[in-house]
Amino acid sequence: MSEPQKQLLHLVFGGELSSIEGVEFKDLQGLDIVGIYPNYASAQAAWKAKAQASVDNAQMRYFIVHLHRLLDPTTDTTKRS
Repeated sequence: MSEPQKQLLHLVFGGELSSIEGVEFKDLQGLDIVGIYPNYASAQAAWKAKAQASVDNAQMRYFIVHLHRLLDPTTDTTKRS
């Protein structure tokens, strides 16, 4: 029997940037909070759908935030033992 996968929360959000050179948003009230996902794969699928839907607006950007790393830094899955 396999162990249940550890929940690694990810936030997907986006909005229109002030400039394509930075990551400052034009309107913080207008941010699109797509959702919180239990793993990177589902967050990436949501991010990709939103990014592709907004491809005509060069200043629109979507991001994935690794919430699990903020909540518990020991969940950093990129570190090697």
